[in-house]
Amino acid sequence: MDASYVIECASMLLRWMHVIFAIAWVGSSFYFIWLDNSLKAPVDPVLIEKGVGGELWAVHGGGFYNPQKYLLAPRQLPDELHWFKWESYSTWLSGFFLMGALYYSQAGVYMIDANSAIQTPGAAVLTGMATLVTGWLVYDGLCRLLFNRSPLLFGAIYYGFVVITGFVLCHLLSGRAAFLHVGAMIATTMSANVFFWIIPGQKKMVAAMRAGQTPEPVHGKRGKQRSVHNNYLVLPVIFCMLSNHYAFIYSGPQPGLTLAVLLLAAALTRHFFNLRHKGIYRWQYPAAGLILLLAVFITHAPKAQPTTAQSARTTTLVDIRPIIADRCMACHSEKPTRMPSAPNGIKFDTDDAVRANAPKIFQQVVQMKAMPLGNLTGMTDAERAQFAQWFKDGAR
Repeated sequence: MDASYVIECASMLLRWMHVIFAIAWVGSSFYFIWLDNSLKAPVDPVLIEKGVGGELWAVHGGGFYNPQKYLLAPRQLPDELHWFKWESYSTWLSGFFLMGALYYSQAGVYMIDANSAIQTPGAAVLTGMATLVTGWLVYDGLCRLLFNRSPLLFGAIYYGFVVITGFVLCHLLSGRAAFLHVGAMIATTMSANVFFWIIPGQKKMVAAMRAGQTPEPVHGKRGKQRSVHNNYLVLPVIFCMLSNHYAFIYSGPQPGLTLAVLLLAAALTRHFFNLRHKGIYRWQYPAAGLILLLAVFITHAPKAQPTTAQSARTTTLVDIRPIIADRCMACHSEKPTRMPSAPNGIKFDTDDAVRANAPKIFQQVVQMKAMPLGNLTGMTDAERAQFAQWFKDGAR
């Protein structure tokens, strides 16, 4: 069986699994933060006597629910407890293998471009993996150091670290790979929180109760801290994972700054919702996030093409066919040599296919300069100008 086809099948299966697992993990994270912020102190003396610190009545799917949260733990543990951990582990594992199938196995295409400081696939892969490990070690060290300090102080320092990491990766790797690895670094930190702190802390509390001892409150406090951090990191991670679909974001003049602005917009949006769950409406947070997004869109808008003197003759497909053959067909063909299959199914084997994709070609090649990917095939400005003239003359 053709190796490129196997990679394509693995990519589809892993991406599908990754999205399913991520929905489950993000859903539980959002739900429990909402639940914690929505609980009200009980008024029933029986619940107070039992040690219930907060409760909530809700209706869903035709039934009524009454979640209750104990201040520390119930006096008598139930025989069966549900642990929220595999949603996290399966999301990270599927995401890592997906990144391996797409990026690490094709590092020369996806992780390197003409402007990246690293020019060898092996070094690019090692840099990406080192980022995941380093990101967790720095984050965990900050959490230990600032455990009893202001959450705002921690957030500012950690945000600064992520921004610096983004700037460094945008210099070392292609913008596409840099954005993805910042997201993967944060996602690794989130899953490591569950694996190294949240679940072990809960297990220690349960073990102490089963032994007739009083659980140490610090385990719950640490678990809560890491869980809240994970909640704020969800939207930045989702943005980074989706960014590779929008070349104008990561291929702009200052990708590191763009990433910093968009991550801040995502965090501000999440903060608004967390406050809203408590009945506090601070519309300035999503408004600030929207302003930041608009600033990115405006600064990255394609520049108008300069008006040139009327050419002596109309530029036609005959003129740009050699450029397509040299610069584009390695990916966009029935049998690509650089990719497992043509990206987005766009192929230039026939003249009709080229003309049908003329607007996309103009946008990606001339306006955005996002294609060829990483300009690996070395398209020149003069060749881009020929594409522009061809499109201007009616894409004939």
